Parts: sequence; structure tokens; C-alpha cells
Amino acid sequence: MENKVTEFFKEKGFDLQAVFTGEDTSTVAKAAAVLGVEEGMIAKSLAFRLKDGSAIVLVVCGTGRIDNHKFKQQFHCKASMLSFEDTLAVTGHPVGGVCPFALPEEVKVYLDTSLKRYEIVYPAAGTPDSAVRVEVSRFEEYTGGSWVDVCKEESDG
Repeated sequence: MENKVTEFFKEKGFDLQAVFTGEDTSTVAKAAAVLGVEEGMIAKSLAFRLKDGSAIVLVVCGTGRIDNHKFKQQFHCKASMLSFEDTLAVTGHPVGGVCPFALPEEVKVYLDTSLKRYEIVYPAAGTPDSAVRVEVSRFEEYTGGSWVDVCKEESDG
């Protein structure tokens, strides 16, 4: 199945293969169950609006939770997630399928260090029934993203 994410992979020459499961993978729990992996290995892509009006996609491990203090230190504003409608309008991907690939040029990607607990993670591939297997060591290359540390430590609860 061709979609803009698979086209993006081909265009960039990335050896990544989007999998369209035909099942709902729109939440971390559902994606982990369908893919048969632990929830932390699902790479959640969250869309935020920054103070200057720009939008970013922040990718965190499936069990990661935003630490508001760290977010504010990194981005100099409160964490403000986009609405469902704005997420689709800004990223081109629906909620449940948001991913760090095939985004408009002005949308910057940030990768949280929580992902580095895993060698392999599974972000969505632009639809609420898709995933792509990604080596964390190459995530920056595939997304053009920058590494940040904005999640709570797992033990922080």
C-alpha cells in the first residue's frame, strides 16, 4: 500500500518498510498488542504548538510522559498539545497515525532520550493502522530530528 510515508521512504532511499496491519494501532496499548511488543517500544509522536506559533512533533517512548518542567526548559513555553483538527492540518497525519516522517518542512522533529532505552522502536506510518520498525541509532537520520530530554524518568511515576 502506498501512502505519503512509504513514498517519503522511497524518495529518501531509506530501507524502511511501513506495515499496514488492518487493525487499530492508534494507541500505545493497541499498537503494542497488534505488533506483539512491549508498550515502551511504541514510539509516540505528539504534536505541540510552541510560543512562537510554530508546531513540533515530539517522539517519546510508549510509556514516556512529558515532564512539564523539562519541556519548559527545553522549549521556553508550557507544553501545549495541538487539537485533533490542528494535528491533522499541521502534520498531514491524523491523531493515532502521527509520525515523524513525511511532515511539512516547517514542522521540526524532536526525539526524546526515553527512546534510547530500546534498540528498535515502532512509530506509526501516517495512519491509525500502521507502524514502521526503526533502529533508534538511525532515528535522527530518518527524521532529521534533534535529541532532547523532556520526559519524566520512569521511576518518577
